[in-house]
Amino acid sequence: MIGAFYEDSLSGRSVTIEYADGRVRPLTSARWLRPIEGDDHILARCEGPTLDVGSGPGRLTVALTRMGIPVLGIDISPLAVSLTRSAGGPALLRSVFDPLPGIGRWSETLLADGNIGIGGDPAVLLRRLRELLRPGGAVIAELSPPGTRSGMERLRLRQGDRVEGWFPWATVSADDIGLFGRRCGFPAVERWDVAGRWFATMS
Repeated sequence: MIGAFYEDSLSGRSVTIEYADGRVRPLTSARWLRPIEGDDHILARCEGPTLDVGSGPGRLTVALTRMGIPVLGIDISPLAVSLTRSAGGPALLRSVFDPLPGIGRWSETLLADGNIGIGGDPAVLLRRLRELLRPGGAVIAELSPPGTRSGMERLRLRQGDRVEGWFPWATVSADDIGLFGRRCGFPAVERWDVAGRWFATMS
C-alpha cells in the first residue's frame, strides 16, 4: 500500500505524511522527477557500478546511465520503476533486503533523499549495504542537517479518506553519522554539504 500512496504523489495527487506525534507534512515525491541542486556532487562520487537504493522515478539512475556509469535502481513502487525504465535507466522492482544481483561487487550504493531511513533501523540497512559492496566500496547517504535529532519514528500516509497503517522510518543527523558508520563496518566516514543538503561517504 505504501507504494500506491507514493504513486499518487508522483502523479500529482495530494498525499500527506502523518507522524505519531501529530505532525503533518506533504509528501513531495514529484520533486524527485527532476534534478535537484547538489545532485551533481553525488554523481561525481560514483566511479564504478552503483546501486541506487530507493531510486524513485530514477533521476540519479538515469543521470549515471547517461554518464556511462554502470548502475541499477531498485524501488518498491511499480510506477517509479516504470518511469526509470522509460527514461532510459535500468531498474528492478525490489527491496534492498530482497535477493539482488551483484552482491559483493557494487562500487557505490546511494541512499539519496533521506533513504537512510528505510526500514526504520539505519544500522540494519548499513550492514546490508556492507554485504552488497565490494572491498573498498562506499555508501553515499543523504542526512538530516546538524542539530537534528536522530531516531526512529512511526509514520503513515494519507490521501483523501484513504490512510495507510503505521510504518517505521529513521532520521540520521549529520552529527551522528560517524558513529553509525563505524558501528556498521565503515571505518572511514567523510561528512560534506552542498546546496543546503548534508551527506556522508562511508567506506
